[in-house]
Amino acid sequence: MAMQRYIVNFPRLSPDMLDIWKTVPSSIASDVQNRCQSMDARIKPCAPGMRICGQARTAVSMPGDNSMLLTACSLAEPGEVVVVAGAGLEEVALAGEWVVRGCKSRGLGGLVIDGSVRDLQEIRTIGFPVFAKGSVPRGPHKSFGGKMDVPAGVGGMVVNPGDLIIGDDDGVTVVPLAVMDEVLRRCLELMAKEKIWSQQLDAGKSLMEVLGVPEPEIVETPTLR
Repeated sequence: MAMQRYIVNFPRLSPDMLDIWKTVPSSIASDVQNRCQSMDARIKPCAPGMRICGQARTAVSMPGDNSMLLTACSLAEPGEVVVVAGAGLEEVALAGEWVVRGCKSRGLGGLVIDGSVRDLQEIRTIGFPVFAKGSVPRGPHKSFGGKMDVPAGVGGMVVNPGDLIIGDDDGVTVVPLAVMDEVLRRCLELMAKEKIWSQQLDAGKSLMEVLGVPEPEIVETPTLR
């Protein structure tokens, strides 16, 4: 199978808009999207505190092959996040130290892999944000083909080029480009509301009072004789 790159022309977010998005946790972005749009729970940062917020460039790989990943990491623009549909294969690492060094040197925004990585200690030392299902020593094959900048199934989510990828310690949430403005409005509203909830809890209110949970029905216990 040949390697194919599709031409895409999606609207790029301005630096100011990205700065606003960077304040939004993955959980909030999921909550306002009907508590959906989050990837497989096993896709997590390679080190605590890693964070991703950028628009996606997708790579669909043949299982166990990282040719399209290497291509996408070489062609993506600074700030963009390379999102790899690795078929969920965990027994083969699709990226390691040299891939991550290359991504960091090009100023990319992060790497999300529906699969595994290796050289975990080196990745943590480099500090570039990488999200994956796990780590394994076995390396990938090359030149079996794949596609770049097409809709990709990653961690149970469909990711299109230009979609916003938000990753933190909780995992990864996808915000489709078509609804990005509305989702951001809802995120900011929920974050403001949660700030008030936090103040109320700190002031001594109960979770039931703050979150509006109704009083439970009282059930009389039969008297034993």
